[in-house]
Amino acid sequence: MRHGMPMAGTILLRLLKDSRRGLFLVPIFLAFGTSFFIYFSISSTLKLHIVPGQTRLHVNLPLELSKLNPEHVHPLLIKRASFEERTNSLALDEIPVSTNDTEEDVNVQEPVGFSEIHPLSNVSKGDVDHQGSSGNKESNSEVFHDITLFEEDYKEMNKSLKIYVYPHTKNDRFANILLPVDYEPGGNYASESYFKKSLFRSHFITNDPSEADLFYMPFSIAGLRHDKRVGVGGIKKFIKNYVDNISVKYPYWNRSGGADHFYVACHSVGRTAMEEAVEVKLNAIQVVCSSSYFLSGYVTHKDASIPQIWPRKGEPPIRAPSQRKKLAFYAGAMNSRVREFLVNTWENDSGMSIHRTRLKSPYSEALLGSKYCIHAKGFEVNTARIGDALYYGCVPVVLADHYDLPYADILNWNSFSLVLSTADIPLLKKVLEGIEFEEYLKLQNNVMKVQKHFQWHNFPVDFDAFHMVMYELWLRRSHVRIPVGS
Repeated sequence: MRHGMPMAGTILLRLLKDSRRGLFLVPIFLAFGTSFFIYFSISSTLKLHIVPGQTRLHVNLPLELSKLNPEHVHPLLIKRASFEERTNSLALDEIPVSTNDTEEDVNVQEPVGFSEIHPLSNVSKGDVDHQGSSGNKESNSEVFHDITLFEEDYKEMNKSLKIYVYPHTKNDRFANILLPVDYEPGGNYASESYFKKSLFRSHFITNDPSEADLFYMPFSIAGLRHDKRVGVGGIKKFIKNYVDNISVKYPYWNRSGGADHFYVACHSVGRTAMEEAVEVKLNAIQVVCSSSYFLSGYVTHKDASIPQIWPRKGEPPIRAPSQRKKLAFYAGAMNSRVREFLVNTWENDSGMSIHRTRLKSPYSEALLGSKYCIHAKGFEVNTARIGDALYYGCVPVVLADHYDLPYADILNWNSFSLVLSTADIPLLKKVLEGIEFEEYLKLQNNVMKVQKHFQWHNFPVDFDAFHMVMYELWLRRSHVRIPVGS
C-alpha cells in the first residue's frame, strides 16, 4: 500500500490536468475513498471475525485459546470444506419445515416470577468469588469493545440526545397503536412496548423539533397485527399511509428523506411491513428483533438489533457454576431445519438435555441447571432464548446464521457467549467439552456482568435494555442537524 500511494497520486494529478475529466473523476475518487474508510473503521471497531465461505458472523472460541486442548480448537478456526459440503443442505437451509407452529408457538418461556428459586440459594463462597459483581471499569472492560469510549459517549448521550415523537392523542382513531400501553407489557414481543413506555417516561423526549436529533414514528407492528381493523394483511398499507401523512403535515421527513427517523418492532411480520414504504426500509433506522443479514430489508449498521426479551420480575436468580450439572440445554418447537438438525443429532446424548418439544417441568430449573443454553434459529433468527439464558446465568450458544446480534457494536459477544455456525452442530459436544472449567467460569462471570443490559423496567434504569437501545440510536444519529426550515 505504501508503494502504491504515490503512483495513485500521480495518476490523479494527471487526470486533474484535464479540467473536465478531473471534475468528473474527483467525486468518484472521494466516494471510493470514503467508502473504504467507513468499511475499515467499522471492521476495526467491531472486532468481528469472518470465516471465508460463510456469510455470517463467526467468532473464535472465547478467551485464552492456549488453555484449550488443540484438538478441540481447530473445528472453530479452520474451514472444513468436506464437512460443510456434507452438511450444508441440512444446516444452512433457511426454509422452515413446519407450518403448524406460529411465531407465538416458538417461545418456550414461562410466566414471570419463579418464587421457588431464591436469588442467593445454593451458592458457595468460592463460587461467589468467581461471580463477583465489581462495577469498576477494569472488571467490565472485556465485555465491551471499548469501555472507555462507551462510557464517554454514554454520558454525552444522556446529556444531549433528543428525540421528537410525532404527536398523537387518546382521541386518535388508532391511539391503541400509536400511544404507549397502559399496562405492564408481557410475552415474546414485549420489547417493542417496553421501549415506547420507557421513551415516553425518559428525559430524551423533546417537544421542540428544532433540537431533535431523531424523530420517532410510534406505530406498533404487534399492535397493528392484532387490531381487527388492520391485521397482518393491512400493515403495509397502514405504514405507507402513515409516512405519507407525516410527510405532508410536517417538514421533517422530507428534509432528510427519513434518514433521521426510526421505528421499533419486535414481531416478525415487521420484516415485510415496509414493502409499500420503501423509503422507510432504505433510509430510516429500523430497530428490530428480526435482525438478519439474510433479509434484504435489514441493512447492517444503518439498522439496529433490539433483544427479544421475555420480561421477568425481580433480580435474576443465582446458581453456582459448580452446581450446573448438565453440559447444555435446548427445548422448543421443531419449526426450522436448524432445530431439527440439532435435535436429531443430540437428543439421545445423556450429557446434554436436548428436547424436540416443550418441557413439562419448569424451564427455569433446566436453565439454572445447565452450563450452556442453546439458542437455535426457529422461524426467525431471533427468539427470547438468549435473554432467558442470560437471566438465569447460563452461557448462550448461538446457532443462528446471519444473526446481527443485539448491541454487537457495543458488547464483545466473544466474552460471554459462543456464536457457532450451524455447520458445527455435529461438533457441538466436542467444542463445549473442550472448554476448560476456568474458561467456562470467565464466560459465566461475564454473563452476570451483561445481565442488566438485557432487562426492561417500568421506569428506565441506567444501562438497562432501554438505554442500550438509545445508545445504538445515538451511534446512528446524524452529526449535522438539518434546520427545520430547510
